[in-house]
This record gives sequence, C-alpha cells and structure tokens, in this order.
Amino acid sequence: MSYQALRQEVCDANHELYKNNLTFFGRGEVSGLDRKREVIVVKPASIPHERLRAEDMLVLDFTGNRLEGVVAPGPDAITHLYLALSFLEVNAIVSSYGPHSSMFAHALRPIPCLGSIHAAHFKGEIPLTRMLRKPELDRSYEKSLAAVIVERFGRMVHLETPAVLVASHGVVAWERSTGEAVLKARVAEDLARIALGTLQLAPTLQPIPAMLVERTFADHKK
Repeated sequence: MSYQALRQEVCDANHELYKNNLTFFGRGEVSGLDRKREVIVVKPASIPHERLRAEDMLVLDFTGNRLEGVVAPGPDAITHLYLALSFLEVNAIVSSYGPHSSMFAHALRPIPCLGSIHAAHFKGEIPLTRMLRKPELDRSYEKSLAAVIVERFGRMVHLETPAVLVASHGVVAWERSTGEAVLKARVAEDLARIALGTLQLAPTLQPIPAMLVERTFADHKK
C-alpha cells in the first residue's frame, strides 16, 4: 500500500512552513492524516526542513507504530496524533514557532482579537493553554500537550478557532488540509505581530465587540 501522495503533500507543507519563518532551528512540523486508512504522515526528527524529500517522511498508524520510514519522528508527532484522535474533522496539524506568536505563548498571553482582519480568520482570541503539571510531564509530555489543548477548547468549535498558544511553547494550528493548516499558522503569526505593535501604540486597547467578531467571521466564510 503506497502513501506516496500524502508523503509528498506533507513534505511540501513542511517546506512551506520553513519558507515562512515558522520553524526554529529544526523545530516546527506539519503532519497530515489519511483517516480512511488510519495513518498519519509526520516529519522525521533529524532531517532539516530544507533537505526533506517525500521518501523521508514517516508513516505511523493511529497507535503510533511506524509503518514506513527509518528515522525517528519529530518531537511534535505524538502530540499531533493524539490531538487528531480528538479533533475528528481535522486532517492536518502544525506546530509552529514563529517569533511573534511564540512571544505571546512565552508571555502566557492569548492573542486578542483587536480588528476585523483577525476576526475574518479566527472567531475571537487565539487562546492559551494552561501550563502542564508535574504528573502530566512525568506521564508523557507529548500526549499531555495534546490533552491540555483539548481541555482548553472544551465546548469551543475547534474549526472556528483553529489554533492555540501552548503555554511557554509555541503555536499549534489545524485544518482540513495541510495547505489550510499552514495558512492558519501563518495568519496566527501575522496577527501576533500586528497585535504586538497595536498594544505598544495603545496599551489599554480592548478587543473588538463580540457582535463585530460574529459578523466579520460569518461574512468571511461566505
């Protein structure tokens, strides 16, 4: 059984992540799913983004067992897998480490919705997870990261706000396809940059009203 098409798609998405300055010294990766065949294609840990080839990509089943590929998976692969098992409409997940969005994650601040360009892509703020507790770190760091993301979203619609800031870590974004997921990571980084500058100019500025968020988001989806 060949997974070549999905491996090429995920390889290309990882190149795109690198080209958009959303990686940090090898960290950052895109994973893609084939839910019918119950596999996830992930980036190998030891190969730089710029040298990735489709044949380098790893294929894991939904229990994390390796079906194809010889190199160990990247550090975010297990987080992506367990998140995908909870967010069932999602077919692609990104871990990104853009400088501005990472600043918000490290400062333990969500990215506020300060204007219509934000509301067109995210229905409200890009939220922040809580910090992991010691028992969660001791059990499994990667699985626990996925668990706190799922916990943070609760009853929120995860495709209306398809990204989250992981406390003291970076951004995790998701969508129905790899291209859309990388785009959401790019938008989250740009919105963080705009929010940072806006709050420097107007430190007491409040988020835009919920009714404007609702209207702008709905109009953009038409």
